[in-house]
Amino acid sequence: MFETVKHLIGSSGPSGVGMSPPADDVTHGADLRLLTAVITGATSGIGEETARVMAKRGARVVIPARNVKAAEETKARIQSECPGSEIVVMHMDLSSLSSVRRFVSQFEALHLPLNILINNAGKYAEKHSVTEDGIEMTFATNHLGHFLLTKLLLKKMMETARLTGVQGRIVNVSSVIHSWFSGHLLRYVSQISRNKRQYDATRAYALSKVANVLHTLHLSRILLKMDANVTANCVHPGIVRTRLTRDREGLFTDLVFFLTSKLLKTIPQAAATTCYVATSPGLRNVSGRYFADCNEAFPSKLASDKTEAHKLWAASDLMSSPHFQRNFGSLFIINISNQSSPDSFL
Repeated sequence: MFETVKHLIGSSGPSGVGMSPPADDVTHGADLRLLTAVITGATSGIGEETARVMAKRGARVVIPARNVKAAEETKARIQSECPGSEIVVMHMDLSSLSSVRRFVSQFEALHLPLNILINNAGKYAEKHSVTEDGIEMTFATNHLGHFLLTKLLLKKMMETARLTGVQGRIVNVSSVIHSWFSGHLLRYVSQISRNKRQYDATRAYALSKVANVLHTLHLSRILLKMDANVTANCVHPGIVRTRLTRDREGLFTDLVFFLTSKLLKTIPQAAATTCYVATSPGLRNVSGRYFADCNEAFPSKLASDKTEAHKLWAASDLMSSPHFQRNFGSLFIINISNQSSPDSFL
């Protein structure tokens, strides 16, 4: 209760930043010229605001998007405010592993550096669906696509950090809703990938957000072991009404948002923690942490479990493999949890 009151009055935490400042304010003075950032989910909402602020501070921004037209419109809006900013629009559908691979191949062909990767895109699927790879849509989009994207881009990030001396940063956007999930993570992934009768939209979304935190936890351990000059952190942006809720529009949703309006953030405020973690000089060498309101916070017990992070990593490696079998692969997701995950995936 005390923490909620502090947030409502805009009190700052140990970082000196609190809930209220927008992303523009927390990045004031940041010079991102010569840096390149890839930002998923940047065609609207928090992602677009993150891209705008990064471009305003001088970064070259790459926007991979399923809807290229929407991404071009975002590019035009940003460049109208920030003339001369470099925005690169490319096609990528996070729910398709082959599309993620094509994007990485096309990005590498541009011979650009890569300093910052912000895995921001999120999907809340009210109705059950399965991807072309045989994985439940919410988990595939929110976690597995970002897992593969990060895996394939990490070599470029490490190379950029080595050549420039500028520490690379990976930011995974999760949600406090991750704490709503309990139970056997991999078993539920397997169940909802094979049987829609087991599907609950909110639980599936919470599962994907736990996966974001666990991904960050294990990735940071691997980066440390590899002595990579790259960090990985996770953020809860805050509660804000964005297009993520477009499948749940209606009287009940409107009522919930009205009753909680004092706890809601504006989109510029919601983008602040992501931008802070991606750019703050004070977070050099800080990795494997979870942030909310521009301060370190504490994820759920499940999301802090190194053994669960280890198991999820191994399962994600299996599911994102080109050899994963759509018809039979999900039957073995749980079995992989009993195996050792690799220390390196390069």
